[in-house]
Order: sequence, then C-alpha cells, then structure tokens
Amino acid sequence: MFGRIDHIGVAVEDLDAAIALYETSFAMELVHRETVESQGVEAILLDVGDGHVELLRPLGPDTAVGKFIARSGPGLHHVAYAVDDVDATLTSLSAAGIRLIDAEPRVGIRDSRVAFLHPRSTGGVLTEIVEPAKGH
Repeated sequence: MFGRIDHIGVAVEDLDAAIALYETSFAMELVHRETVESQGVEAILLDVGDGHVELLRPLGPDTAVGKFIARSGPGLHHVAYAVDDVDATLTSLSAAGIRLIDAEPRVGIRDSRVAFLHPRSTGGVLTEIVEPAKGH
C-alpha cells in the first residue's frame, strides 16, 4: 500500500534557525520552500536519501501546526508515506476501519495530493499519505 516514507514533518517556531541546523549540521540540501495557505504553514523540504524532512512553521497560533506547538512544543509532527493513488488508498484504509481526517485529498506542497489519517487509528502517530505530483 505505502511505497516509501516520503517525508517526516517537523514543527518549528524559528524557520531560519531550523534551516541552519539541517543545512549546516546535517548537510541536507534545501530543495523547496512554499507557503501553503490552506494548511496554514510555511513549508521547507530538505533532501535526505530518497525522502525529505519537511520543516513546518505555522502561519498563526490557530492553525493545526500552531496548536500542535502550543500543546506539545516544536518537534516531530507527522510521518508521510508516498502512494501511487491517494483516492484508492483512502478507500482501502477507510474500509479497513482507519479513521480519516481527510475523506477527500487536498493539495499539498509541490502540488502533491495529500490526506491525513487520525492518530487514534495509527498508533498515536499523525500519518499523511502523499501522491506526489508528476515529476516529483
């Protein structure tokens, strides 16, 4: 069902400091920067192997990532898995009893199609499934 780990999402308060840490200390290359208004974040993708680390800075305290940081502090926010067909994967997961946050995919970073699964159904881990846009 899942092809590979696409990325891990890390919630951060200070994006510039986080970028410096990952680029300088971990030698990861910044490959994409985008504001995703619909998700209330500024997102950075850094390459690591065949996947990415996604740094997420909330655009405000009332966003999902803003609330996460207020509740838990900065740190690991979610794990994302690449899939070939997000619609078929959502149908299969729903039929298996997995609770969906997103019943329909939405547009994510780099025009990917994404959906989140509720952590109560995934062992306490916020899980994202990602159908990357062609060419990514």
